[in-house]
Amino acid sequence: MASSSQPPTPRQPKAVPPNSGANDRYPAGASQNVIMEIAAKSLQTGAALGAVGMMFGAGAGIVRSAPPVLFAFVAGIQWFSLGSTYMASRSVLLHSWGEENATSSNRVKASGVAGGVSGMVGGMIRGPRNILPGMLVFSTLGGAGEYLFQRFRNRPKKNDSESKSSWFDSKWSPFKRLSDREYEAMLEEKLLQLDAEISIIDDNIAALRESSNNPDVEKGTGDKS
Repeated sequence: MASSSQPPTPRQPKAVPPNSGANDRYPAGASQNVIMEIAAKSLQTGAALGAVGMMFGAGAGIVRSAPPVLFAFVAGIQWFSLGSTYMASRSVLLHSWGEENATSSNRVKASGVAGGVSGMVGGMIRGPRNILPGMLVFSTLGGAGEYLFQRFRNRPKKNDSESKSSWFDSKWSPFKRLSDREYEAMLEEKLLQLDAEISIIDDNIAALRESSNNPDVEKGTGDKS
């Protein structure tokens, strides 16, 4: 029996949208959430520093006998720009490098670069001549500050024996650290002394009661004398 075999029809490849791998890795709303989070953090930092700058600007205006409102406004704008650009640049760099797995060196680099960007913006506000010095100064401050913070944060913890040591253990201290057994022995000694004093007081009270109950004995002793 002859069977008519037809060749299989080739399957047409499905159309793959461009950048499908990136969309699978980063959902559509994830990038927007990250941008909103960075923007909110930057605005909060800028607002806080702007408020501080306004206070310093008002004080500077009062000292210089200048309009304090104008000085406060200008200083607030400058400090807001410095804080917001620094936090935005640092957050973008850390997010691109992986903020959760970022090492201390990466954080120092991000802070240094962010400080340079912030100094550039501050220099543009104050004048073109201040761009390069502002970048150098703020980059150094950002990197050095982050380095000191990371070093303080990652310093090795002391052992329990070292953490328990204090000025009580010094030979020049007038106080002495007692162990539990020494403290118990001291309490027992105090209790024994207290019991002895109580027994002496009881004897004195008994003698007084006996003398008050027998007044004739005292009179006889007084007549004989």
